[in-house]
Amino acid sequence: MSNVSGVIKSIQDIMRKDVGVDGDAQRISQLVWMFFLKILDDREAELELVDEGFVSPIPEHLRWRNWAADREGMTGDALLDFINLQLFPKLKGDLTASGEVAKRAKIVRDVFEDTYNYMKSGTLMRQVVNKINEIDFNNSEDRHTFGAIYEQILKDLQSAGNAGEFYTPRAVTRFIIDRLNPRLDEVVFDPACGTGGFLTCAIDHKRKSVRNHDDEALLQKTIRGVEKKALPHMLCITNMILHGIDTPSGIIHGNTLEKPYRDYGDRDRVPVIATNPPFGGMEQDGIEQNFPASLRTRETADLFVALIIKLLKAGGRAAVVLPDGFLFGEGVKSTMKRSLIEECNLHTIVRLPGGVFAPYTGIRTNILFFTKGTPTKNVWFYEHPYPEGITSYNKTKPMRFEEFEAEQAWWGEEADGFRARRETEQAWKISAADVAARGHNLDLKNPHTPEAESHDPNELLARYDKQQAGIQSIRDQLKDIMSDALGGGA
Repeated sequence: MSNVSGVIKSIQDIMRKDVGVDGDAQRISQLVWMFFLKILDDREAELELVDEGFVSPIPEHLRWRNWAADREGMTGDALLDFINLQLFPKLKGDLTASGEVAKRAKIVRDVFEDTYNYMKSGTLMRQVVNKINEIDFNNSEDRHTFGAIYEQILKDLQSAGNAGEFYTPRAVTRFIIDRLNPRLDEVVFDPACGTGGFLTCAIDHKRKSVRNHDDEALLQKTIRGVEKKALPHMLCITNMILHGIDTPSGIIHGNTLEKPYRDYGDRDRVPVIATNPPFGGMEQDGIEQNFPASLRTRETADLFVALIIKLLKAGGRAAVVLPDGFLFGEGVKSTMKRSLIEECNLHTIVRLPGGVFAPYTGIRTNILFFTKGTPTKNVWFYEHPYPEGITSYNKTKPMRFEEFEAEQAWWGEEADGFRARRETEQAWKISAADVAARGHNLDLKNPHTPEAESHDPNELLARYDKQQAGIQSIRDQLKDIMSDALGGGA
């Protein structure tokens, strides 16, 4: 199991021989539901050892161990018929259960709700199953190795994804959770959780405080997320199980934006939100009607910002990854920024360099950190530089968590108004009054690098007027020269 990329490649090579699997997205989907059942079965085997009363939500004959584990077991048409006629109908349908088992049954149903078996060859499927069976997810070394397999799956998924479907680099998710510093008893919510990057970082962060069984139970209750697409949702559930969340009932398959804005109340509010909402995409027709007229837009990221402000408790903390366009945008974007300034303490904007999401998009991004309940006095900016010797990130040289050490050392404490913060070559601030005077345009260039590109509309208009004046001056000169020439020749 040392050559992780080789394992994934060999499985996908087998799938490429199958006429029913068309393209990377289907191959990944096929692979993930099979991994899910294997991981679930291995985890259940572990739970059975420590809990005599443990009951699986999956009927005995449909559990992975009873149809997949034997290398010489079902194959060909018999295996294909079993999966298509018994396994999938039952997992998608009614898994009879009650109590805690019912919660696990619902998770399985949600995972398989929009999942399909694309493979047409039972013989090739047996080869894939046997390859997966080489991994023991109760073995710490194999589980660690699967972390690398998981990363490979995500990279392949990124390559197969549509525009706007990007997965946040681990360095960014770790930094955000490190700065939000959620306590063990605080709910961490991601309203567009994708494959669960922020939530797994929150689990790792909180687990440092776990001392006993009650602490672990508390941790498991405080991880929540919503993901509307089937494949990322399945990956997120799998990710939760791998991170010790045995019943990840807090991960919902749905669209956070579908519930009317006015229907979210006090019981929905949470103390910590960390998210990278989809940006650059448009929501389906009618979604914007769930929001008040002043907040209506088809831009997905803007709707999420409005909802995040609504869903934070008083004193709640959030960190949101947003593109540059949000900072200088007008209309509804200005309304959102006014809310961030007036209803929240928008204390920090970390400006990320280009290439953080390379090669999937070149869009420049920012992390907005804010706390609900007190208005903003000053907005601090921190321009994250490339590491020495690096001019851009790529697949072989991604962003690393260690790069954020300078921000961590500079950060200070919100409790004392970040009194320890100082302006540096990377850090500067602007007062809330000045933000309002700028029409809530937050696209400030680093004053220590004045050559940096600016999207300030006033600056752009002034530059345009100056260029037009220069052009007109040249036109006038040409007109005079032509007039003199024609007059001289008369």
